[in-house]
Amino acid sequence: MLFAAAVVTGVTGSCSGQSGESDKQPSPYVTVRDGEFYIGDSVYRYVGTNFWYGSILASEGEGGDRERLAQELDTLQSIGINNLRILVGGDGEEGLASHISPTLQKSPGVYSDTLLRGLDYLLADLEKRGMKAVLYLNNAWEWSGGFSTYLEWAGAGKAVNPADAGYPAYMEYASKFVRNDSAKALAADHIRNIVGRVSSVTGKPYSESPAIMAWQIANEPRAFSEESKEPFALWIGETAKLIKSLDPNHLVSVGSEGSWGCENDMSLWTRIHSYPEVDYATIHIWPYNWSWVSEKTVVDSLPVACRNTTDYINAHHTALAKALVKDEESWSKPIVLEEFGYPRDNMAIEPGSPVSARDSYYRHVFTEVVNGGKLAGVNFWGWGGLANPAHATWQPGDDYTGDPAQEAQGLNSVFASDSTTIALIKEMATRKR
Repeated sequence: MLFAAAVVTGVTGSCSGQSGESDKQPSPYVTVRDGEFYIGDSVYRYVGTNFWYGSILASEGEGGDRERLAQELDTLQSIGINNLRILVGGDGEEGLASHISPTLQKSPGVYSDTLLRGLDYLLADLEKRGMKAVLYLNNAWEWSGGFSTYLEWAGAGKAVNPADAGYPAYMEYASKFVRNDSAKALAADHIRNIVGRVSSVTGKPYSESPAIMAWQIANEPRAFSEESKEPFALWIGETAKLIKSLDPNHLVSVGSEGSWGCENDMSLWTRIHSYPEVDYATIHIWPYNWSWVSEKTVVDSLPVACRNTTDYINAHHTALAKALVKDEESWSKPIVLEEFGYPRDNMAIEPGSPVSARDSYYRHVFTEVVNGGKLAGVNFWGWGGLANPAHATWQPGDDYTGDPAQEAQGLNSVFASDSTTIALIKEMATRKR
């Protein structure tokens, strides 16, 4: 077996309470069969991270820092992390509260050449390093544009910014995306532009890049309302089919949080992962955001968070297994927990501040991959690395952290100075069965 990360047995957590002929070179692409990822004939399981800002760092313009990028990738490789979940780029105007900057797509089909070349550079560097990337093409949330920006461009009115109007108003607005043909058409054009791109660095189309593990439809795509559930499911199927038509070499994933991101409708989650063009299933878990723990109980509620995490993984594994029945025979797809986070002790945000509860939670999650056999990979959220946040909330010119602009900088980030967390990740990501 080929391991990018820990897939071993006998580890306990600390939470209480299609290959070719023999003379041919193996495919460099990640494939799926029998519920597992493969590279060639070797099973591929992994502990990875979220590195949403990677393509910005790789650029030579605003926000670019190739020296830092090299250091971050060196560090990640040294601790056994070889799978990165990365944002292709942001959409919309600059300078909006709680939005990343700079943005890649300034207006429909109008791109920053500097940032596109940054993405080219990043993928070329990952190719040299033998690392894999999951690239998400859209975002249901405001922090990189996504749904709300496409709606505004389609003439649905000024995008609602939750920094001003709150999230209920934002979600009501964003729920219109999957019911707006013009907005969906703009998003589809963006997919064609990116997936069909030829790298300025390698001279090869993205469809031939061994660094890409998967294209992802969006970060945490949601219907956001009962009315939008049916058009949402149809849009996921249509978009997955579009991506596959453009690039048959790479996997396609949804980016869903699970039932939590499907209006608590497990049948909707299984439906969007039952399309043949969707190669594997995704879930996210956020104990603090989902009120499993509170600001005052980050440490004390750890056993509850661990128990709920196990239950959430088990429920989705069972539901998907029941849903994927074809011609009276079961077939399976891998499940990846591609986002999970846990706050620092006492809700601190500074690099080096205590992370005892987080370390215990991470060990529990990693053990689910190691012992449970129900997850084929995980990506913790997120890599802050060498960042030294200048403000509690991100301001233009500040270092990028694992926390996007709308979140407290450092709350969910793993910094290079978090020695105990780094040691834990290295232990789990480099252990062999």
